[in-house]
Amino acid sequence: MRAIVTVAGPDRVGIIAEVCTLLAKLGVNVLDLSQTIMGGYFTMTMLVDTAQATCSFDAIRDALIDKGQDMALSIRIQREDIFTAMHQI
Repeated sequence: MRAIVTVAGPDRVGIIAEVCTLLAKLGVNVLDLSQTIMGGYFTMTMLVDTAQATCSFDAIRDALIDKGQDMALSIRIQREDIFTAMHQI
């Protein structure tokens, strides 16, 4: 299943590396990503594939939330179909 991961918070060195390392440990493949820094604020959106994940979607979500708390960031994941439905005009 494909999903969207969003990351937002104060910029610092290593955000992409830490998030991608966690996803790799969970068996989640990063398909695409876009990131930017606006006035010291980091934002990233990632398209990921959870088909080969070593744990459930809920466990991935919880691990990302925990990682976000550790890094003082907001990290969220949504199934691609839900994300798309929520962001259609």
